[in-house]
Amino acid sequence: MRVISKLLSACVLFAAFFTTVNTWSGEAQPLAADPELEKRVEAVSSELRCLVCQNQTIADSHAELAIDLKNQVREMLRSGKSNDDVVNYMVDRYGDFVRYKPPMKPTTYFLWFGPGILIIVGLFVLMVTLRKRKARIDESPQMSQDDLKKVDELLHSSPGDSKS
Repeated sequence: MRVISKLLSACVLFAAFFTTVNTWSGEAQPLAADPELEKRVEAVSSELRCLVCQNQTIADSHAELAIDLKNQVREMLRSGKSNDDVVNYMVDRYGDFVRYKPPMKPTTYFLWFGPGILIIVGLFVLMVTLRKRKARIDESPQMSQDDLKKVDELLHSSPGDSKS
C-alpha cells in the first residue's frame, strides 16, 4: 500500500511539473522587433544553401556558418538592400552553388542534366553488359549425347558401384 501511495504522489508531482512548464512556454519571439524584416530574412534564407550541410537552406541549418550568413542577410536587409541584391551578393561571393535552386544557364547545365545523363549512361552500360553476357552463354559448348548419357549414368549409379 505504501508503494502505491508513493507512486501516486510521484505521478501527481510529475503532472504538476509539466503543467507548470506548459504555462511558462509560449510562442517563440522573433529575433528582430520588426516582423516584416524577419519574414524577408526567412524568404531570402530559404533561397540560399548552407555551405556546410549542403542539403539544407541556411534558414533550416544550425551550423555556425549558416547562422552567420543568416545574420549577414538580416543586416543587409536592415540596411535597405532588396532581396535580389542580397541573393546576388551571395552568388557573387560563393557562386551559383549557394543558391538552393540554381538558375538554368550553361555553367549549371551539369547540375540540371547530370543525373539524367548518368542514368541513361548506366542503362546503356547495363544493356551492353547483358548482351555480351547472353552472347557468351550462347557460344558456350553444348554437351553431346554421349556426354549426357555419361552424366546420367553417373547420377543414377550408387556410390558402391564401380564400373572400372
